[in-house]
Amino acid sequence: MRSVPFIGRRDERRVLQDLLDGVRDGRSGTLVLSGEPGTGKTSLLDRVAASDPDLRVVRIFGVESEMVLGFAALHRLLRPWLTGIDALPAPQRDALRTAFGGLAGGAPADRYLAGMAVLTLLADAAVAQPLLCVVDDAHWLDRASAEVLAFVARRLHAETIGLVFATRPQGDTRRPGLGVLDGLPTLTVPGLSSDDAGNLLTASITGRLDGAVAAKLVDGTGGNPLALVELAGSLSAEQLTGTAPLPQSLPVGTLLESHYQRQIEQLPAETRELLLLVSAAPPDDATLLWRAAAHLGVAADRADPALAAGILTDSLDFRHPLIRSAVYRGAGATDRRRVHAALAAVSDPVLDLDRHAWHRAEATIGLDEAVAAELERASESARTRGGYAEQAAFLSRAAELSPDPRDQAARLVAAARAHLALGEPRAARALLDRAERGLADPVPRALARQARATAQIYSGRFTDVPAMLLAAAESIAGQDAGLARKMMFEALQAIVFSDDRATTVTLRDLARQVLASPAAQTPAPTHTDLFLTGFATRTAVGYRAAVPLMRAALAALNTAENLAEECLPLAVISAFTAEDVWDDEAGRAAWQRLEAHDRANGALGTLLTTLMVGATWEMRAGRFAAAAARHDELAELSDVLRQAHPRIQQVELLAWSGREAEARAAATADVGFDDVINNSLAVLEIGLGRYAEALTALLPSFERDMPGVANRSLHDIVEAGVRGGDHEAAKAALARMLERVPVSATPWGLGLLARCRALLADDDAAEPLYRESADQLAKTQIKIEEARTHLLYGEWLRRARRRADARVELRTAYDMFTKMGATAFAERARTELTATGERPQDREAPVTHGLTPQEKQVATLAAAGATNTEIAARLFLSTSTVEYHLTKIFRKLAITSRRKLAAALGDDG
Repeated sequence: MRSVPFIGRRDERRVLQDLLDGVRDGRSGTLVLSGEPGTGKTSLLDRVAASDPDLRVVRIFGVESEMVLGFAALHRLLRPWLTGIDALPAPQRDALRTAFGGLAGGAPADRYLAGMAVLTLLADAAVAQPLLCVVDDAHWLDRASAEVLAFVARRLHAETIGLVFATRPQGDTRRPGLGVLDGLPTLTVPGLSSDDAGNLLTASITGRLDGAVAAKLVDGTGGNPLALVELAGSLSAEQLTGTAPLPQSLPVGTLLESHYQRQIEQLPAETRELLLLVSAAPPDDATLLWRAAAHLGVAADRADPALAAGILTDSLDFRHPLIRSAVYRGAGATDRRRVHAALAAVSDPVLDLDRHAWHRAEATIGLDEAVAAELERASESARTRGGYAEQAAFLSRAAELSPDPRDQAARLVAAARAHLALGEPRAARALLDRAERGLADPVPRALARQARATAQIYSGRFTDVPAMLLAAAESIAGQDAGLARKMMFEALQAIVFSDDRATTVTLRDLARQVLASPAAQTPAPTHTDLFLTGFATRTAVGYRAAVPLMRAALAALNTAENLAEECLPLAVISAFTAEDVWDDEAGRAAWQRLEAHDRANGALGTLLTTLMVGATWEMRAGRFAAAAARHDELAELSDVLRQAHPRIQQVELLAWSGREAEARAAATADVGFDDVINNSLAVLEIGLGRYAEALTALLPSFERDMPGVANRSLHDIVEAGVRGGDHEAAKAALARMLERVPVSATPWGLGLLARCRALLADDDAAEPLYRESADQLAKTQIKIEEARTHLLYGEWLRRARRRADARVELRTAYDMFTKMGATAFAERARTELTATGERPQDREAPVTHGLTPQEKQVATLAAAGATNTEIAARLFLSTSTVEYHLTKIFRKLAITSRRKLAAALGDDG
């Protein structure tokens, strides 16, 4: 085929060159080339791959026939570095080995932890030579590979790695998962300009070209360069000179495939069969290809006509990725089944179960239980690797091949659950609808109900979810008690997350059903079982009976050997439990255990919730900067995972910080957790001295008495009631505290109770209660409440005209609040202190040194003694990025040693 010069694309080449220059200079970069078939994406990639000898280039392409095989493309990309997997940090190593099928057992590979393993491998490789990874036909990537590579793309920063994807526009593909690339830097590749298209057309022919014909060709193809080149080689001399008419349809888009198919049809039958085999076989596996060819009786020299026609290159790659698609799609169904049967025959059914099962399925027409059963076994293998898209495809195909309607229904339900693991509720619901008639047995029916409930949650509709889950649990309580308890726990989580005013089943309804269910009675309850019965007992029986269960749940969580099988985040339930029994020690331990687990296992989805809860515990300890750092990390990870940024707990930090406008704006951004948000806003009102407004926000929570949420507001109701003149509300809240706090008997609860009693006590009884409150709270990590006790005690002393004593307490409160950053309460302490005749010294606000949120996180961890590797693992970064950040941090802080970090950061970290 005649060589054609590369013409035009100046803007696109400049963008790509800028990316390469950045990689050469030590940075990283990502780019998605998006364009219709034939617009020149592959030619651009060819050019960029050959343009810089200083870069090591690794290139792969998505293959339509392989898109159901999880991690297949990723395995091909990493082939040069697979020997380095064993040197990865253990969690990353195990995740990647599991993803590639080399580690049996355990939890499925987490796609984000596998992504960190890929980032680490590539970053280590780039140390020796800057690296460019090129992914062509990304719209045909298997879903698991696409998700991992998209994650890597969003974490690249300073590793000297370039990552370039080429793909069709989202609307031009049937791939449901291609959206994982959304949000990455994208360059649209349109048709060539008229001048460049004309020059390309002229350069592509040897004879004369009529100007009017050239204009028609350029206009008719929209400047599509591949269409122009193919036309130049296929039109007759008479057509090019205008003496014969042009074809009615010019080859653009899908017409290009038809154009290639016509070329392929002119080749000998055995050559066409070999081409079909090449299109369906795994790339870069010549051994398997030739074994399958031998099985078909196709000789190797049957490739020669395709080589001569320019269809294949010397390495048996298709000259253009579009030809691969044209070959596979253009073949008849019988021919495709014959090729897949050959590939199945030469694949190892043990070592390569997935490929063997899929090729065998693609070779099957009609019903076949043996093939369906093999697909089901392969789907389980895919699940253990974290290949949920592969699992869903295998199970869906297995259902199509199942002769027994019950087997078909069960496989459809399992496929739906795999789609839910991918966050695809619409696809899951469609499969569940198909399964409905065949669900004759209770357990599959219950699993289908559970899946429908989960699909509702993904769609943001909680209304019917608890009822669906409870009905499912009740239907199998006598057959599978463990699964029934799990479903009831999910119902509890749904109510807690959504607020039971938004659901058809209330927490009280759930509590009664749980306690009446035979499934709830188990001799060896897990921590989730104890949380479930604890909340149910608290709601339906009473506080005193629930406290031992709640404490046992926290203790069991903090000593549990395995947290990997949890279905939903535990951080919120554990935090609410700790708040309900005023146990900050167990609550903080649970949060720290969960966060350590999430980080070690790359469980970024649940880490979002854990970070949110951790920010609250840090804020209560007076470490507002540490709380803000967790919110910053939460926001960053939300962007990486393309999930909404939950701001519920941020409202509380903003309220305590006295940032009124921001707190109110954040409060309107979230749905659910209304009582939590109202409690946070009440703190803001109390800090500003608006007690009536605080009570308005708090009293609905008091009336509903939800576990965790209600008890956290009792002391605020007492203070707002006393200061705002509503003594009845204050006395009602105190009465509830007097009933409950002695049962829990923790320093946190006892300290708050003593303070509330002091607020309502006569003057001669108040002082020892204030002292008791300060002493008890000093034993805890709830420093914001300890500071409030000093403030309230100081205010009481000033009103008692004991100015000297008042100054001690108010100065303590002022210093504590100012150091934390609790602006409104600090101002209240300053006002009171000034009224005693003392002029408080201004404390400077914490210095940020101009560090970005991520730089602050790196600096804080490094100051605490963490190594670069430990920091990288904790923040899901590469060590190269950590080193890059530390260089900038040292420059901003004007230091040269990690030993000086703590002093340079001061106390605000």
